[in-house]
Amino acid sequence: MIRVAITGPESTGKTTLAKAISEKLNGEYIPEFAREYLAELKGKYKQSDLNEIARRQLGSLLNSSARLRISDTDFVVLDIWSNEKYGSTSSYIEDLIINKYFDLHILCTPDIPWEEDPLRENPNDRDRLFDLYKTRLIELKKPFIIVEGSHEERLKKSCEAIGTISL
Repeated sequence: MIRVAITGPESTGKTTLAKAISEKLNGEYIPEFAREYLAELKGKYKQSDLNEIARRQLGSLLNSSARLRISDTDFVVLDIWSNEKYGSTSSYIEDLIINKYFDLHILCTPDIPWEEDPLRENPNDRDRLFDLYKTRLIELKKPFIIVEGSHEERLKKSCEAIGTISL
């Protein structure tokens, strides 16, 4: 089994890329649970809701039986999100990011136009946030690649990197 996480700041093409990889490589697309959860809350949430989001995202990842699982988020997203919004991260999320749930993280560069969405919060500092993601993945010693450019370039580089992972 191979588990891949698509990560990075908001509006960097994560969902589009995750779906495309899943389709091209016949993997299972694991949606970002936060979108569904926050839509139900109409975008009004508190820090403790991030633990529930993490718990449900983990459940989706672990309950899949697919050989290739492409997750439209990872726990580093929740770590950075929590620190940015609340100044801290829960011990539950910290425990999740330390574990090796993913064989590869694909970090999306914010080099595509921002798309407005009522659930998105940070349109003006995606470059700064990208640097936080990159730094955090390095600190955690997570295996990752950075993708940039067109959708086709991102997809090609992602599929090539996944192809190097042995079962």
